[in-house]
Amino acid sequence: MPIKQAAKKYMRVTAKKTLRNKIVTGVVKSAIKKTREAVNASNVSEAQEWLKKASKALDKAAQKKIIKKNTAARKKSRLNASVKKIAVKK
Repeated sequence: MPIKQAAKKYMRVTAKKTLRNKIVTGVVKSAIKKTREAVNASNVSEAQEWLKKASKALDKAAQKKIIKKNTAARKKSRLNASVKKIAVKK
């Protein structure tokens, strides 16, 4: 346990930031998972809908510096490619 007041405050700040980061990463992961599930089920309309939500979540996470900008871009690109692949098949 920290003794100094500043160290105690830093622990509180870190706990708040960690909680926020976990919430945002959870939203991102679930949106990506739902998109992939829709792609695997070959459900084009649902996949496109979840792709929009995943892109928005990734952009917000990158904006808040929870994930890196290039990581968000890479994940969006890969999701988009997989959705486009099933859309062309239909």
